[in-house]
Amino acid sequence: MNTDIKTPTFTKYFTLAFLLLFIFGGAQKKFTIVLDAGHGGSDHGSNRSYPDIGYIAEKDITLSVTLKVGRMLEKDKDFKVIYTRKTDVYPSLTERTDLANRSKADLFVSIHVNANTKTSPYGTETYLLGVAQNNTNLNVAKAENEVIYLDAQDRQRFASYDPTSPESLIALKLQQARYREASTILAGFIEDQFANKDKRLSRGVKQENFHVLRMNAMPSVLVEMGFISNYDEAHYLASEIGQNEISESIYNGIMSYKKAYDRRGGSVAATPAPEKPAEQPLKNDFRILLMSSPSKYNSGDPALKGLNYVLPIKEGNLYKYYYANTNLASVRDNNLKTAKDAGFKNAVPIGFVPNQKLGSGYYTIEVAATKDKLSSNSYAVQTLKDKLIREKVNGVFYYTYGNAKSLEEAIDLQKDLDKKGIQNTVIQKVVK
Repeated sequence: MNTDIKTPTFTKYFTLAFLLLFIFGGAQKKFTIVLDAGHGGSDHGSNRSYPDIGYIAEKDITLSVTLKVGRMLEKDKDFKVIYTRKTDVYPSLTERTDLANRSKADLFVSIHVNANTKTSPYGTETYLLGVAQNNTNLNVAKAENEVIYLDAQDRQRFASYDPTSPESLIALKLQQARYREASTILAGFIEDQFANKDKRLSRGVKQENFHVLRMNAMPSVLVEMGFISNYDEAHYLASEIGQNEISESIYNGIMSYKKAYDRRGGSVAATPAPEKPAEQPLKNDFRILLMSSPSKYNSGDPALKGLNYVLPIKEGNLYKYYYANTNLASVRDNNLKTAKDAGFKNAVPIGFVPNQKLGSGYYTIEVAATKDKLSSNSYAVQTLKDKLIREKVNGVFYYTYGNAKSLEEAIDLQKDLDKKGIQNTVIQKVVK
């Protein structure tokens, strides 16, 4: 008899407890974010080899940063983090987007590394789905989209897709419109973190037709953390310090988005992020003066602390070493930070008036400075012949070539010598 009485009572309270748990616990949906470490497995992505750090690949950097971001997010009970990969494997683009859609994710963040084969740019970019704005963006998209040919399912889904057809553009704009505002806001938060917290050059929020974004039914962005093709930035991307700073910036950007999402009751698409006005060029070009020294250092010398794009200019008995060149204030400031971070604590920006001709004096190219005369059979003497001027000062033979009125003309002369195989020359400013 006692058992018959207790059973319905127990069932009643158990049912009530289950309903309360469902209403107040189960109904609390966690904010789900899919973190996508770009490339993986046999797809190395962008990669480079450098003498001092060896081989570095995009797939390794993206995985490391993605896991760091994920670990920070997982400390917050409001987040559910889903990874497209946690090891060195290659999930197809189809698998990545299908995973995000099945999970009914609130955000999709794909993490990548940039590269350029012709020039050596640097800085961060964050992309959302959209129509190509310029050829540079298009080249980035082509590089990231090439992975569709690694997987049969991707080839079937994406390879016949023509992004320039009217049908594709209509479909793209419909998909873009649905999540564009939220994606723009997330991208803006991430780029602001890169620029303001890490003091890096933000190349801005951009749009492009990335396959990995196009099939997602949620706000989605693709983060390009920097250029592995840039020597200085490659070192930063490969370093523990760099990866920690990058992951914190992406994490902070996501958290800023989540706060805006919560404030607006589950939507951040109320007001689009204001577009930043295009930065206006300065009147002068700016180079960073690293140091002045009586010693001449060739490219790659340890005294230059691993910095590339260093231009030595000799004035009197001193060699002045200038790093990089720009007419944008943000890039100038970033170059100065790079120089100071490398160890040149007294580095300062110096302004140069573009194409300014010297009122008196000229620029020439110092080809060699030796205690002994160059042999008549030396390559420089044989190549330049009577155009090479020799002068002996304090027991040293100085060999110079050419005459230019502006620094730009002198740089062109120096480049011509490089093409002829005469390297490690120095521009010399002769004042009369």
